[in-house]
Amino acid sequence: MRCRVFRKAITAAIAAVLGLASATVAAAPIDRPALVARHDPVFTAIDRHAPVMLGNGALGFTADITGLQTFPEQYAPTSPLLTMAQWAWHSFPNPRGYTAADGEVLVPVPGRGRQPYAYMRDFAEAAQRPALAWLRENPHRISLGRVALALTLPDGTPATFAAISDTRQRLDLWTGTLHSDFRFAGAPVSVVTRVDAGRDAVLVEIRSPLVATGQVGIDVRYPGVAAGLNPDPSDWNHPDAHRTIVTGRVPGGLTVRRQIDGTTYYSALAAAGAVIRPAGPHGFRILARSGDRLVASISFEQTALPARFDEAARAAATTEHWRDYWTKGGMIDLSGSTDRRAPELERRIVLSQYLAAINQAGAVPPQEEGLFSNSWNGKFHLEMHPWHAAHFAIWGRPELLERSLGWYRAALPGAMADARRHRVDGAWWPKMSGPEGRSSPSPINPFIMWQQPHPIYLAELAWRAQPDKATLARHAEIVEQTARLLASWPRLDPATGRYSLGPPIIPVQENHDPMTTVDPAFELAYFRWGLETAQAWRVRRGLARDAGWDRVIAGLAPLPVRDGLYLPVATAPDFWRVSASAACRRNAVLPQCLNRDHPSFLMAHGLIAGAGVDAAAMRATLAATDADWDLRQTWGWDFPMIAMTAARLGDPEAAIDWLLRAEVNNQWGPTGMTPRVALDPAARGGPDGPGFVRVADTYFPSNGALLLAVGMMAAGWDGAEGPAPGFPRAGWQVRSENIRPLP
Repeated sequence: MRCRVFRKAITAAIAAVLGLASATVAAAPIDRPALVARHDPVFTAIDRHAPVMLGNGALGFTADITGLQTFPEQYAPTSPLLTMAQWAWHSFPNPRGYTAADGEVLVPVPGRGRQPYAYMRDFAEAAQRPALAWLRENPHRISLGRVALALTLPDGTPATFAAISDTRQRLDLWTGTLHSDFRFAGAPVSVVTRVDAGRDAVLVEIRSPLVATGQVGIDVRYPGVAAGLNPDPSDWNHPDAHRTIVTGRVPGGLTVRRQIDGTTYYSALAAAGAVIRPAGPHGFRILARSGDRLVASISFEQTALPARFDEAARAAATTEHWRDYWTKGGMIDLSGSTDRRAPELERRIVLSQYLAAINQAGAVPPQEEGLFSNSWNGKFHLEMHPWHAAHFAIWGRPELLERSLGWYRAALPGAMADARRHRVDGAWWPKMSGPEGRSSPSPINPFIMWQQPHPIYLAELAWRAQPDKATLARHAEIVEQTARLLASWPRLDPATGRYSLGPPIIPVQENHDPMTTVDPAFELAYFRWGLETAQAWRVRRGLARDAGWDRVIAGLAPLPVRDGLYLPVATAPDFWRVSASAACRRNAVLPQCLNRDHPSFLMAHGLIAGAGVDAAAMRATLAATDADWDLRQTWGWDFPMIAMTAARLGDPEAAIDWLLRAEVNNQWGPTGMTPRVALDPAARGGPDGPGFVRVADTYFPSNGALLLAVGMMAAGWDGAEGPAPGFPRAGWQVRSENIRPLP
């Protein structure tokens, strides 16, 4: 440690003498169009794990190298080419009338008797109990349709991928426009694809001599819903299981109603001067009557809308939408840096902003794979909400955070009812849910509690971005009811006179027994932080502090620590001794090795400035994590999270190292997506090498966490001094605009 400190001092001294690039916030305006454009993704061949996303925050459209969804078989199963909307949910029939109570069991809670939890022992139990399976699977997200090129060979047969050549594709991030070019049947084909900013529609423009011959057109097909919902919920094999009904026709357009069990949605096809013909029981083909240009809009809506559109106006509005997004939000320019890692970090920042606008800015909390594909049946994990969306508040886009905060207001009555069933006050927020707010059965979900303070955290960021009476009024009840839960759920331990958390509880690090675990470090810090912040909200509203909340704040158990290191939970006193053993160090595959998953104790002095955290102990804990943790078994958001802790501890070099750590779940692909990879000793030949299996090609909490961490490192946090306090002075020139500090 002494050597490292000495090296840091020498580096800083040399930088000062030689005038090396330093972390600064420059006064000159950032050339935003140039900054964004230098990170436009460009493809000349298919990357099986990196199709391109377009979207508007409500609709997501994933395209192949032709610009549409023409050759899905060329991509990995973890990269299905889907069209998903935040509002597009479906449930399988429920003839037995299962309700939430059918998925619950009574669990003994110390001091509170037996309480209902949506708990199942394992997934084998779900296979044996149909109620558990139905409640876990429903509702689920679906794909609304496939929009593909109709490519026909001169002999009239459909083209395969081998028939196209000279592919080149560029995503224009500044305008949200995808440009795709290739050759087919001896002629050039150019495709421009957008997702309409003001309507859930895919806008397509095709130019080719083959448009006039009918060899190039557009196919639109509508799927059913597959029994296997992840990652692709589309079913193309049971056409009788759903209905596609034409409800209206106009010249160059038609509207259809889609019916899948109890789910109804509409789709409108509009292409002026074109012919739209049926193509199978659930599809249509759009062909130009003449000329070398075909322009079409394919919309997906909850209510029927007319099949027409103003091509120029919609394209211009979409371009303006994206220019407005890039112009008004926060921005960081690292181009003046001499550190060789700066261009890659800047690329990740820009691409994460783009992906966030598509996947994390909807009216409900996003699922972990956003609008790209399904995981966990498309349900959102509420504990991930800050990693998805908190960054909007500090990056000058608080209105995008406000969209999903409205879900808490809608879900409040159900959350308050759940709290009453657990014999506590306030609102009990679910962990894994669909838009209806019902907790999904799981061996883990019902016992996770770190999502409970989230509405206070997010509301506080919204307030700091817009500190006015309207913000207070909008979120006051959510903050109040959340705080009542935080104050009433901790259990007063008569032996210590302290308030403890659990059992039952599963911490952020999910490999602890819920029935025996007590006092997770981060949850203790976060409950305390949430209550203190809720008290500040009461004062802002002209109310007195709540005396009962203050008793809990003062009486919460201290963060567990042993031998100068913070513990994940108080009930694992030997955690670090076992983690450092030869059997476990950096290789947590044996049952006794718990040094894997999220090192969440670090969040007590990272995501938040935890009251009473000892900086020296946290610094030693960070060093132990670096030395002993099995980083192969972490998740993408862990690396920005750890960087936040390093930054608050005054170690910006470590913060950068953690942000860019070369680990299997911290890979950033050409479109800015990070994968979800798991250990599998039997795996061979996958994209991540022997011993690893690719579970998903994207995991959007990584992107949101990166933006939150980098924004904090650039703009600082309450009490931080100097410009860009989270960046090293040597080798980094940080120019930032419109980014706010974190608490």
